[in-house]
Amino acid sequence: MKILLIGGTGLIGKSVAKYLETSNELIAAGYTDGDVRVDLGSKVSIQSMFKHVGNVDAVVCTAGVANFGAFDQLPDDEYELALSNKLMGQVNLVRFGRNYINDGGSVTLTSGILSREPMRGSVAVSMVNGALESFVKAAALELEEIRLNIVSPIFVKETMAMMGMDTDAGLSASDTAKAYVSAVEGSMHGTTLNTPDYI
Repeated sequence: MKILLIGGTGLIGKSVAKYLETSNELIAAGYTDGDVRVDLGSKVSIQSMFKHVGNVDAVVCTAGVANFGAFDQLPDDEYELALSNKLMGQVNLVRFGRNYINDGGSVTLTSGILSREPMRGSVAVSMVNGALESFVKAAALELEEIRLNIVSPIFVKETMAMMGMDTDAGLSASDTAKAYVSAVEGSMHGTTLNTPDYI
């Protein structure tokens, strides 16, 4: 398969790439590095990326920006960033990318555990994660030529370690990547894949 991996140079993206690159043609897209550049917050950038890459069999997105912040202190621009980048950026991958995905191909997006298990300070992140999961369920009802799914990772051990957090409740990036591989290689459609279920 020819696979476009957005966020392919990030922590989870690199692990996904290790699984997929051995038997597929992999194109890594990133904001500042990779085989091709893309800004998820820009429709023009997303459209340009697809025109440059051409037809693919699968699109996988492990990217998207949304920041933590206390509800009483979160400014407008943080909400706008989460909405324009992590939410609409991934929605636009489906909207504009579907014309470049071969019949029977797939798109796999990323949400996160904070959609169903929020914590203090996660209001913007939880908001867009939940919206993405609802988008996938609804859009899948109208997409017949391609499959659409979303991976919902729990906290990644490597990130937790960098933040000085206890890593016992986390999952390694390598194990997290297995859910993305299942979405690409499987037959599910309109599904939220919770990463611990795919180890």
